[in-house]
Amino acid sequence: MMVRDNHNILDCTIRDGGLVNNWDFSVQFVRDLYDGLSQAGVEYMEIGYKNSPKLLKGADSGPWRFLNEDFLKEVITKKTDTKLSALVDIGRVDENDILPREQSLLDLIRVACYIKDVDKGLELVQKFHDYGYETSINIMALSHVMENELAEAFEEINKSPVDVVYIVDSYGSMNYKDIEYLVAKFQRLLPDKQLGMHMHNNLQLAFANTIMGADKGVKFLDSSVYGMGRGAGNCPTELLISYLKNPKYELRPVLDLLERHMIDMREKWEWGYVIPYMISGILNDHPRAAMALRSSPDKDKFVEFYDKLTSPEVMPAKRHDD
Repeated sequence: MMVRDNHNILDCTIRDGGLVNNWDFSVQFVRDLYDGLSQAGVEYMEIGYKNSPKLLKGADSGPWRFLNEDFLKEVITKKTDTKLSALVDIGRVDENDILPREQSLLDLIRVACYIKDVDKGLELVQKFHDYGYETSINIMALSHVMENELAEAFEEINKSPVDVVYIVDSYGSMNYKDIEYLVAKFQRLLPDKQLGMHMHNNLQLAFANTIMGADKGVKFLDSSVYGMGRGAGNCPTELLISYLKNPKYELRPVLDLLERHMIDMREKWEWGYVIPYMISGILNDHPRAAMALRSSPDKDKFVEFYDKLTSPEVMPAKRHDD
């Protein structure tokens, strides 16, 4: 039976969903989302990226791509028990933009990096920890990481003050056996760290993989309302809070968000299980090619797309670190 009160749901609709619509969310929607998630009992809402426009192209992106503290205080005028998080990428964040926690509405700052940059990620974690924030490190593309690389990274992570270490299925290619193996490995080699899960739904396994992790003791569970997230999307928040059967969670406020906002959004922007994302998941590949296909006139030419990705010219050239 699921442990009722040992999980934190982190809803990343704004941050990961922004990869679908270039962070084109209205202020009213973000307020409604925060209110709805608060009523639902969700512990964290990731309100965007804290990257710097000076270091990253994307001036046409919505404000949730480059969170500004003054703007954030205009959006969230009354904080609830639902904490706010933001994500930063290595090389895309200006440390001078990060205020001490007591001056910010943010509670948690998550650092995303590839395995080759774990040392740089942990440097940022240390600084954010010193500022008073809760911290996590999210190692992306785990399905491409070698065992020796992970072992070396764990040595450094164990020395770090980071609070949460995430198992990230960037390409939506993992199954329950992978999750079972990785959770056991992370628990064994990182005994003093809390673990988190961030799954993508290319193979329709984001929910199954998330609850497998939860059942094995993973505390931080990422999700998004209606599964809204890059490409095939994420584990749906509404499914997760229903499955956990914790009396602190309420489904009705999330259904209200779905009815008032998400149905129309899904008509305007595409995310979720679509065949090209399935193909990229099966091939354990980044979904960028599938996303490009879905934005082209040839969006439903599945066979041609599959043949292109599996041709001998393409397969050896694939890279996972960009």
